[in-house]
Amino acid sequence: MIPDLVTQIVIPACAVVGIVFSLVQWFIVSKVKVSSERNVNNGGGSKNGFHDYLIEEEDGGNDHNVVAKCAEIQNAISEGATSFLYTEYQYVGVFMVAFAALIFLFLGSVEGFSTESQACTYNPFKKCKPALATAIFSTVSFLLGAVTSVVSGFLGMKIATYANARTTLEARKGVGKAFIVAFRSGAVMGFLLAANGLLVLYITINLFKLYYGDDWEGLFEAITGYGLGGSSMALFGRVGGGIYTKAADVGADLVGKVERNIPEDDPRNPAVIADNVGDNVGDIAGMGSDLFGSYAESSCAALVVASISSFGINHEFTAMCYPLLVSSMGIIVCLITTLFATDFFEIKAVKEIEPALKHQLIISTILMTVGVAIVTWVAVPSSFTIFNFGTQKVVHNWQLFLCVCVGLWAGLIIGFVTEYYTSNAYSPVQDVADSCRTGAATNVIFGLALGYKSVIIPIFAIALSIFVSFSFAAMYGIAVAALGMLSTIATGLAIDAYGPISDNAGGIAEMAGMSSRIRDRTDALDAAGNTTAAIGKGFAIGSAALVSLALFGAFVSRASISTVDVLTPKVFIGLLVGAMLPYWFSAMTMKSVGSAALKMVEEVRRQFNTIPGLMEGTAKPDYANCVKISTDASIKEMIPPGALVMLTPLIVGTLFGVETLSGVLAGSLVSGVQIAISASNTGGAWDNAKKYIEAGASEHARTLGPKGSEPHKAAVIGDTIGDPLKDTSGPSLNILIKLMAVESLVFAPFFATHGGLLFKIFS
Repeated sequence: MIPDLVTQIVIPACAVVGIVFSLVQWFIVSKVKVSSERNVNNGGGSKNGFHDYLIEEEDGGNDHNVVAKCAEIQNAISEGATSFLYTEYQYVGVFMVAFAALIFLFLGSVEGFSTESQACTYNPFKKCKPALATAIFSTVSFLLGAVTSVVSGFLGMKIATYANARTTLEARKGVGKAFIVAFRSGAVMGFLLAANGLLVLYITINLFKLYYGDDWEGLFEAITGYGLGGSSMALFGRVGGGIYTKAADVGADLVGKVERNIPEDDPRNPAVIADNVGDNVGDIAGMGSDLFGSYAESSCAALVVASISSFGINHEFTAMCYPLLVSSMGIIVCLITTLFATDFFEIKAVKEIEPALKHQLIISTILMTVGVAIVTWVAVPSSFTIFNFGTQKVVHNWQLFLCVCVGLWAGLIIGFVTEYYTSNAYSPVQDVADSCRTGAATNVIFGLALGYKSVIIPIFAIALSIFVSFSFAAMYGIAVAALGMLSTIATGLAIDAYGPISDNAGGIAEMAGMSSRIRDRTDALDAAGNTTAAIGKGFAIGSAALVSLALFGAFVSRASISTVDVLTPKVFIGLLVGAMLPYWFSAMTMKSVGSAALKMVEEVRRQFNTIPGLMEGTAKPDYANCVKISTDASIKEMIPPGALVMLTPLIVGTLFGVETLSGVLAGSLVSGVQIAISASNTGGAWDNAKKYIEAGASEHARTLGPKGSEPHKAAVIGDTIGDPLKDTSGPSLNILIKLMAVESLVFAPFFATHGGLLFKIFS
């Protein structure tokens, strides 16, 4: 095994390498100037995109006003996104402070705010730090997790709005050039988030260790607040951003494309800037916070379980830090993988874009398997014991390696199944497109059926992961399987962020009046990004299921529940209520998008009807009003769903006790995962069915088109219905199942001591 000193150097060093690599990528992107200088080029030569001359020169346009227009649109999108996030974070900041106070009060009251040392939970003969210390340090780690999550989302959004116009301008030189800029920008976000999450967690552990010393059980219990902070911010980011983006998107599509028959992202459409802003605040800032939350929670779950196993009892620091070492290896693996897309291979044609992105997933998974084998061999003893509901289970290091690999490869399987059901290269989406011949109703029926069917294989993959990892290493195995799925988070996020950047680039090309050849290139980038965004959502949902189960196991252990018996009334009513919560939550978020979209549609119609010359292109629409409608609606509408998720564990745990709460957690996990997968895939399939008809790339697609035909109008309606499913309700559900579990774990000491008030009163 490697010495502890090496571990203490390796983990922060890998995090710093990740941050430096992201800054290098950002520097390369920044060399693309958003200005009208003729001699601009991205490093010279003909790499990735043939020659450096511009299409405008080839077409005889050579109009520098186009570049100025791109810069102007980029500024409008950036200002709108920044303004929304500042407004959102003001509200979220108030919640953050209030909830931090709640954590302190609840956990401090477990022992009556006593400063006396107490008997350890898992070893009553040993003395541990007082409950008041856990209250203080849990509150601090909650705030740290929340701030890191907010910063991750904000930085991602800033990078995306910085890169979108640059991607558009590079598309004039070739599709390869544009791809490189969009992908490098996504990599900036991916590596910043993965490295920041790891570094802040590692520094927090070491600072807490100064106080806790040998009390590792108390130390890692306090660290769980970090995951709670990350996910609670992600919830508001995902819900608020999702409502914002879909209100604008639905409003723009229904009036612009269906009623007025103008192209997507047409500058005459008043909602078009709000739509592009929404891509950044929902798909970038929201997704960044979401995956950071998953990463923080899976690390916390693994650390909590390990702290009461032989690693914690014998104070084996390197073995204890195994989850962090896996994440460190992930950063290095993703760094090498990124070079395959940006430096080792060239993209010369549109058809090479999607394979290049998929190769990223395959290469990172293969390299990570080797990386995990190395980390497990050097960091973990050949055999050790893991806490397993009151007993210590003997585990071998090769079993732990298999647990991580099961999660890693299950993630890849879920990713490719998601791709099969959402990419228009395969028959499921083509069947949905074909159903548009007979109108919107059949399109909706086919899309719903596809979504339900797409749940089957991912659920089997998750079930197999759970069975194998639990058989080998109990709850610790499930926690590291979740970590395995998230170990290539930097690559996953780079691919995910690439999608909205390409989407924005296409919007800017349309609004700036660039030639149809450039729009074709940005459309090709966007279509590939659409599929990979669906893969990213599949990863997020799969990892959420494993993370939630690992946290559930940690909660059951911490609350001293020996078994969760489904046949007892207390647990069964919890199961029923828990299974209902994702439906209640989805109803809230879907209705919120509907309400906000209603206001947007009315505003867009009003502008088309009252502004003279708008349809002719001689007058400018009022973009700012549409941005304001989306902002106001999303801020107001994100509070009720957020309150539902945050208050449920507190109310159930306090009034009904830990057994009912364990039922609620199990129920929400089981139903939430299914709904999340089907909602995301249904929405993704409808979106790509519409794009399939619009692109007209095959003989079959041309029989359904062109734009404006009846099948195309039916496809647009399906896409509009799918928007809130795939970008608001579906992705937010994975936060619901994780957040309730981590919140229950943080408050477990309080629920175990004072919970079940109603049953106590009536017993």
